[in-house]
Amino acid sequence: MIGGIFDSHAHYTDKRFAADRAAVLAALPARGVIAALCCGSDVPDSRAALRLAQQYPFLYAACGIHPHKAQAANEAAYEALAGLLKEKKCVALGEIGLDYHYNFSPRETQRACFLRQLALAKELDLPVVIHDREAHEDTLALLQRLRPRGVVHCYSGSREMAKELLKMDLYLGFGGAVTFKNARRPLEIAAEIPQDRLLLETDAPYMTPEPHRGARCESPHIAFTAQKIARARGMDAQELVEICSENARRCFDLA
Repeated sequence: MIGGIFDSHAHYTDKRFAADRAAVLAALPARGVIAALCCGSDVPDSRAALRLAQQYPFLYAACGIHPHKAQAANEAAYEALAGLLKEKKCVALGEIGLDYHYNFSPRETQRACFLRQLALAKELDLPVVIHDREAHEDTLALLQRLRPRGVVHCYSGSREMAKELLKMDLYLGFGGAVTFKNARRPLEIAAEIPQDRLLLETDAPYMTPEPHRGARCESPHIAFTAQKIARARGMDAQELVEICSENARRCFDLA
């Protein structure tokens, strides 16, 4: 069994864990997981993520307003978010960013919400967890403008964009998508980037890697993602997991 896993992006507040959340979380250490970052999508979800982090020593929270929820963000939400970000077990501002695939919030509203939170992260000196789906150009432009630290999760951009992000010392997160048959480019980029900029994640309960695609994703599934990337990099999967776990500690100021 691969151990020492730090899942740098999960959603254990999701309703798909409602029936057995406590059992799943309690079992994670015995299944090789040493830490996981539970990411919020709005203020109530961020509060729930923080409560879980406070309950389980190996869990940490990221609090933020996801682009899907940007339209509902108001001054009260930003004020509440700022308070959550000062809690001890909150180690990042996220999940924030842009999503031009679903466009659940108008693009201009998404950009304003993203920019507001990037500025807040700079003010509080916190890393960010960035969502970028089919919004690569605008995401890169805003990141170059504010120059935060943190991670672009579930990386799906180009090699050229990856180079620009790496110039800003950002981390790139990779999950189960690299095991999918049509995911050639993310795997190639995961194989090429410097190993000290690579994070492993699940996006649990989503993006379950092969050979379990279709089932609910949980943090131990990182082992399959690690094996795929390790083969592409010509290295041992356990070694890769340990390197990426140390990267996550450094990214989220837990080293």
